[in-house]
Amino acid sequence: MGQQQLLLLVLSVIIVGIAVVVGINMFSTSAESANVEAVTNDLMHLASLAQQYYIKPTSMAGGGNSFASITMKNLIPSVTDGTYTNENGSYTCGTGTATQVILTGTPKRGTNVVTVTVTPTNVTTAIAAGE
Repeated sequence: MGQQQLLLLVLSVIIVGIAVVVGINMFSTSAESANVEAVTNDLMHLASLAQQYYIKPTSMAGGGNSFASITMKNLIPSVTDGTYTNENGSYTCGTGTATQVILTGTPKRGTNVVTVTVTPTNVTTAIAAGE
């Protein structure tokens, strides 16, 4: 009888250990996914600011129907070095053309990179695995 109880105890410890490892992995994956979603949300806000910049006349510090001279500082005035950073990740603004600009966000968790292509009437989001 003692050997059966010892065997059941060892088996129980192994099962609980496996359950803990699986739980930790699920939590980590969930946290990374939530971070990517938060970065995507931030990029959508920046995309709307970029579209506002596009519509504004140049006399009002806008693009005058062009994304050509847009920078991150046009979207977030407090930015000094071209990169905006918050608790979710860091964001950069690519070189704009007359009709589009690409905004990139790098989450603080995981290796994914989120890019948003902004045009005057459309916003397209893509999520790619980073390095």
